[in-house]
Amino acid sequence: MKRDKGLLIVLSGPSGVGKGTVCGALRKHDTHIRYSVSATTRNPRTGEVDGVNYFFKTKEQFEHMIENNQLLEWAKYVDNYYGTPRTYVEETIASGHDVILEIEVQGALQVKETFPEGVFIFLMPPSLKELRNRIEGRGTETKDLIDSRMTIAKDEIELMDKYDYVVENDEVEAAVERIKAIVTAENCKKERLIDKYKELVEE
Repeated sequence: MKRDKGLLIVLSGPSGVGKGTVCGALRKHDTHIRYSVSATTRNPRTGEVDGVNYFFKTKEQFEHMIENNQLLEWAKYVDNYYGTPRTYVEETIASGHDVILEIEVQGALQVKETFPEGVFIFLMPPSLKELRNRIEGRGTETKDLIDSRMTIAKDEIELMDKYDYVVENDEVEAAVERIKAIVTAENCKKERLIDKYKELVEE
């Protein structure tokens, strides 16, 4: 039975925890879940493609989007803006498809105020030492910037209790299976289906 409305799934966690890697693997497993591409003012990393990994914007372009209410959420993180274009998310959910947002913690908490019925998943590293190793492994950031990211990560982990689920990213495939199980369970909640089945009874 086709649903009238899809799920909004929000995946967030500390920088370097592997949100992009997990989302990429999830997309290969489940074509029903649509991926919302975020906008950012940070420079592209090696291999990243505009419109696929992110919409890469100038500071002026991004601030124009803020002023015109074109973002579902936005945040400034380590001197760069990140945000979620509003129209795609709203239209996709309305069409009955699930949408996953891969966003920073500040942004996730903004979305929770607008869409409290969303499914909020916090992606955890196995340890802070492993998180630092992953960030250093990128080879794209200075020691001072890495130290800054680690300080922010500790603060973000303190906000874990504001999420519905916590998934440890120890191995990518294992994390993907946990997220798929969460989405399946959420789609079977009676609160999401009761109106549709009442219609069947009334017919």
